[in-house]
Amino acid sequence: MLEQLCMLRDFETRSVCSENKTGEKGMGGRTSARDGVAAHAARDLGDGWKTNPYERIKGGETREIMNVSGEGMIRHIWMTPAGSWRDAILRIYWDGSETPSVECPIGDFFACGWGKYAPIRSLAVCVNPGSAFNCYWSMPFRKGCRVTLENRAEEDFVLFYQITYEVRPIPAECAYFHAQFRRVNPLPYKQVYTILDGVKGKGHYVGTYMAWGVNNSGWWGEGEIKFYLDGDGAYPTICGTGTEDYFCGSYNFEDPVRHDRYETFTSPYSGLAQVLTPDTLYQSQMRFGLYRWHINDPIYFHSDLRVTIQALGWRSGGRYLPLQDDIASVAYWYQTLPCQPFPALGSRDELEIV
Repeated sequence: MLEQLCMLRDFETRSVCSENKTGEKGMGGRTSARDGVAAHAARDLGDGWKTNPYERIKGGETREIMNVSGEGMIRHIWMTPAGSWRDAILRIYWDGSETPSVECPIGDFFACGWGKYAPIRSLAVCVNPGSAFNCYWSMPFRKGCRVTLENRAEEDFVLFYQITYEVRPIPAECAYFHAQFRRVNPLPYKQVYTILDGVKGKGHYVGTYMAWGVNNSGWWGEGEIKFYLDGDGAYPTICGTGTEDYFCGSYNFEDPVRHDRYETFTSPYSGLAQVLTPDTLYQSQMRFGLYRWHINDPIYFHSDLRVTIQALGWRSGGRYLPLQDDIASVAYWYQTLPCQPFPALGSRDELEIV
């Protein structure tokens, strides 16, 4: 990528934010000091200053934060939302579709599913102080792009955001970006957790984020991830060897020096970015945030895709223990349109971190 930065292009750069809601050329910073959300702060400076830098989204409101027509490609999304991240639902629609290709709580989309800040330094997602969410997934569109954010909370919340995109031709071989959230709490006994199912079309799988809450003591990551490709039946084409192995770790993510704790890490392609440990009062459970980006090793499919992961620990007699954990996930993939409608997201209570 760096070697391509010297290449001249006929692209045009545009950016959508509260100071330029259409992204049009020469239309940034035009909100008058009288009408902007920061009117009080800018009252001594007048027009052209920092007059409208954020959105205040009311409780129960769905706000359209981007709607552009024509061909282009999103290159960077930056957001810093206040309030409960599970209560803010990000949706992205491509080419006039009424079905979202991205539907996900904002924290989980940016690999922070537990509602608490965790720094992430990866190629696809960066989470920086103090709650700065950054996404670098390439997102092409041919007829247009619409982005909304739903506030499911009762209280208003403030959103600072910027979505930078290119006005440019999109090659025929470019597929569309998708991201789907799922959550089960608790996972029924002996049931396999489904990360993704019902995908129809041609594409490639590029990433997984999981917010894994453990409801038993002991190790929780013996389960295998499985990718069922292009008509696979009872058995998958790709089968992993364990949860920590899939996320590019080993041996329980155990600190190899102290042997008494998990060792968090973030890398360009994978990470155990977050470990929330119990306290002596109300925070009783271990909770983990993990990501795995298939940037150099995408998983290609031609007609259909299903992805599952087992939840396994250990019990007496050296036997596997099927776990009944609190598991949430985001699957990231590219595919041709149209995409199949996603499963119902679930109510606010069903998604709540409890």
